[in-house]
Amino acid sequence: MESIFGLVGDGFAVVAADTSAVHSILVHKSNEDKIMVLDSHKLVAASGEPGDRVQFTEYIQKNVALYQFRNGIPLTTAAAANFTRGELATALRKNPYMVNILMAGFDKEAGASLYYIDYIASLHKVEKGAFGYGSYFALSLMDRHYHSGMSVEEAIDLVDKCIIEIRSRLVVAPPNFVIKIVDKDGAREYAWRESIRDASVAAA
Repeated sequence: MESIFGLVGDGFAVVAADTSAVHSILVHKSNEDKIMVLDSHKLVAASGEPGDRVQFTEYIQKNVALYQFRNGIPLTTAAAANFTRGELATALRKNPYMVNILMAGFDKEAGASLYYIDYIASLHKVEKGAFGYGSYFALSLMDRHYHSGMSVEEAIDLVDKCIIEIRSRLVVAPPNFVIKIVDKDGAREYAWRESIRDASVAAA
């Protein structure tokens, strides 16, 4: 029951994701970070098959770093999103990745932006977006409460509303969420919203 969602505010973008690693009827862990820091000013939130999600996001991260190393300048958020879409489109005709992506970033000229990239390689620049079962509720709430130029406090309040709704509505709801933000000061973790913690295993 994965849930990732994000939105663009006044000079920043925020993304949130559940942190459950689930297979079949088993929960393997509840602190899996599904939001990768792509570079200093970009975030990638991904949902989908765990192997594809980890492998593909790491592949994109290393190629973005390689481009900056070779050319001395970082990719813009739009360029990174188009590169990601191109790699998904190429893989679609060979060995497709079952991964959906929200890419958030901040550029000096363009400001904050959010890109929606799904597993069949469609790309859209959006102000708000979501993937997973939680998207039914997150998108509804964002349609109702989102407005352009939101402050950080307003955006986090809306994210918390989405998290509460997902927890209360989904029959198998993820208990924990991580929230990350990107603005002129860079990409960073903002907060965790935890209702359970993984118990530490005592040494035998």
